[in-house]
Amino acid sequence: MNLWNSYIQGFKAYLQLEKSLSKNSVEAYLHDVAKITQFIEMQGLTIGPEMLELQHFQAFLQWITELGMTARTQARVISGLRAFYHYLLVENIVQKDPTELIDSPKLGLKLPVTLNVIEIDQMIGKLDLSKPEEKRNKAMLETLYGCGLRVSELINLKISNLFFREGFIKVTGKGNKERLVPVGSIAMNEITFYLSDLRPKILVRKGNDDILFLNRRGAGLSRVMVFTIIKRLAMQAGIQKNISPHTFRHSFATHLVEGGADLRAVQEMLGHESITTTEIYTHLDRDYLRSTIIQYHPRS
Repeated sequence: MNLWNSYIQGFKAYLQLEKSLSKNSVEAYLHDVAKITQFIEMQGLTIGPEMLELQHFQAFLQWITELGMTARTQARVISGLRAFYHYLLVENIVQKDPTELIDSPKLGLKLPVTLNVIEIDQMIGKLDLSKPEEKRNKAMLETLYGCGLRVSELINLKISNLFFREGFIKVTGKGNKERLVPVGSIAMNEITFYLSDLRPKILVRKGNDDILFLNRRGAGLSRVMVFTIIKRLAMQAGIQKNISPHTFRHSFATHLVEGGADLRAVQEMLGHESITTTEIYTHLDRDYLRSTIIQYHPRS
């Protein structure tokens, strides 16, 4: 819709430059805005965002409900539209925000799927360590679980960001924000073995010299490949849960908290900012983070 194009392009630049969001996050926001423009076109309307009123959004919400969109997805779409209108207010394109009057659908509490230590050991026990790539996979899984990384953080982990003498790795998370994460002895040992015995035998493709985990062609691993490896191991271990790489991150946090770790320390290690509680978190020094993971994590 031509009336919206310039606003959407400005919103995209705002998310990329001012908010420093990742490519996936930017695309998700733009996808949410695209839904309302599609609805407006279907209604035969030729109006820009400054002309939309509460009744338009109410009709839009009824439309996406009839399409079968879940309450959780609806809430995400509303959040995206609110971000868009916040940008329009900042730029003085609109004088009021009609999304403020929208009621978000009520969401039930959905607990993340986690693995217990026995299940993690069962999955790792299914690795065929006679194969070089399976030894790499063991190092990879121990890093996922031992450090609570997102899959994007794992596949982009750099050799130059391993500080084993100090007991940390440096991770680049959402919004290109860097953080130091303590790394346990088992993960360190597996990575060290992979670096010394396996990785030197791989012909590294140009531009991948500093990437830690490589495939057989010498390039970095894809998210899909990590997902496939974990799904295979879960199936072989007879685990019926819906497992993904993120399950290891949830398990990392859950096991620390269940063991008695300070929530602020876990929050710092995950690199996760909660909208409602960020301000109460205090800065934690590196020695405290390291002592927390050594004391409470099963792999330490």
